[in-house]
Order: sequence, then C-alpha cells, then structure tokens
Amino acid sequence: MMKWIPVALALTLSACGSGPKTAYYQLPTVTPSTAVSSSTLARPLWVERVTVPDYLAGSGVVYQSNDVQYVIATNNQWASPLDQQLQQTLVSNLSATLPQVLISSTPLGQQHDTLKVDVSGFHGRYDGHAVVSGEWVLEHNGELFKQPFVIALPQKDDGYDALVRTLAAGWQQVADQVANAMIANGK
Repeated sequence: MMKWIPVALALTLSACGSGPKTAYYQLPTVTPSTAVSSSTLARPLWVERVTVPDYLAGSGVVYQSNDVQYVIATNNQWASPLDQQLQQTLVSNLSATLPQVLISSTPLGQQHDTLKVDVSGFHGRYDGHAVVSGEWVLEHNGELFKQPFVIALPQKDDGYDALVRTLAAGWQQVADQVANAMIANGK
C-alpha cells in the first residue's frame, strides 16, 4: 500500500500543475437594428475576401497593452481562422440587413457586385475599448466605392467573452456601413 502513495501524490500534483485551459471563440452574428427592403437592390453581392494583417492572422485573440505593444493570447484563441470568421459573419450580417439581396462568399455567376475588405485592427485595447478598423471596396457596375472605417467601442464587461462580443458589434457596424453605401449608390 505504501508503494502507491508516491504515485498517487505525483498524479495529484501533475493534475494540479496543468496550466490554464484554452478557450476558443467564434464571432456571434449580431442582429441588425433594421432590415432594409428595396426592389432596386436585386443584384447579387460576392464578399470576395476579408484580409487581416499577420498579427491578426494567428489563432490567438489580440490585445493592445499600451500605445506600441500588442499581446497575442495563447489560451484565448479563435475557433477558426479570423479572416474566415469575419467573411462568414459579414455575409450573415449583410444578408440579415439586406434580405432581398443574394449575398455569398463565392462568386455568383456573371452579374454580381464585389466587396473586398481589408481589416487593419480587430483587437482589444488597454483603455477598455474594442477596435475594428480597415477599409472596404465595393465594385458596382464597374464603379469602385472605397470607405475606411475606424470603430472603437467600449467594452461593457471585462474579459475575453465581452471583448469578442464587442468586436462582433463593431463588425456589425461595418456591415451597416456597407449596406447603407449599397443603398445610397443604387446598388
């Protein structure tokens, strides 16, 4: 019986010594404030790509700890690549806002508009804000419409859960900007 005490003690200590568990995050789809309906918005939209810089392309959620330093979390990670999540969520958010428009992440035949989004910031910040920044380009009937965006929303709570929810709300604002531009330009 005494032979097993060291083994049991070693197993107990190794179980206690394991590091923090890794949490995985998926962007939620935020319900738009209003859906827009218009018979003039019938042309399909291809969300061609959403690009992110290298520091956001990894699996860790990013937090800016001061004016020059960024920390990439090791235990708080994206469940799937961030660029894919951003594209899928953008398609979903735009589809909810513009229900009469066919919006897809794949090409839709010969006649479609194209949206490209370059994200430069998608992270938490030391002052308690979530930052969503970059620019989007909408191609409609051979014309290009380009719009930068910089959104800094205050987090309501502390922690990564609240950060991801706030980032999703900022991403919904980008979808709203795109939808409004499509309507204004007579998509």
